[in-house]
Amino acid sequence: MDNSPVRITAEETLSKNWYLLKKYSFDLRRRDGSWQAQTREVYDRGNGATILLYNRAQRTVLLIRQFRMPTFVNDYHGYLIEAAAGLLDNASPEERIRLEAEEETGYRVGHVEKIYAAFMSPGSVTERIHFFMGEYQPGDRVGTGGGLEEEGEDIEVLELGFDQALAMVQSGEIADGKTIMLLQHLELRMLKEGW
Repeated sequence: MDNSPVRITAEETLSKNWYLLKKYSFDLRRRDGSWQAQTREVYDRGNGATILLYNRAQRTVLLIRQFRMPTFVNDYHGYLIEAAAGLLDNASPEERIRLEAEEETGYRVGHVEKIYAAFMSPGSVTERIHFFMGEYQPGDRVGTGGGLEEEGEDIEVLELGFDQALAMVQSGEIADGKTIMLLQHLELRMLKEGW
């Protein structure tokens, strides 16, 4: 007997334009044991990885600023300050985040530390993001960064003082969820380790 609390009854592809958008009809077993028919649209864009690059001695972080159309159409200026990130595209999270960090920031990352993996918008998007931290030194810069023009990227690299970055979260200048989570993780580590 199937003990799953979900029975998919229909699946329809709505779009395969940029990524995959599907509509699912399903029965969901409620806590009282009854079944309820529901429908949801699910956007599958693959999984991703993000990294906060920091310099302990200088108390700085490397972030990027780029245009994000969904934020623009939701009453924001569109230029989001973020931690470097990208989709896995069939690479391991560790391999992909090293490539993305160099491509976007211009810094070659040595050791990366995986912090956790999390769903950022589980009500409609399948993406699970793998979160990393990595220490950088000025000598790790091997290029200008900026992303790939053929992917529509035009990325500005920002080196910010850690306290400045936290103040920008408070003021709303940094409004990206994954970046806020990484900055708060670093803040907790700094408090715990006393640096």
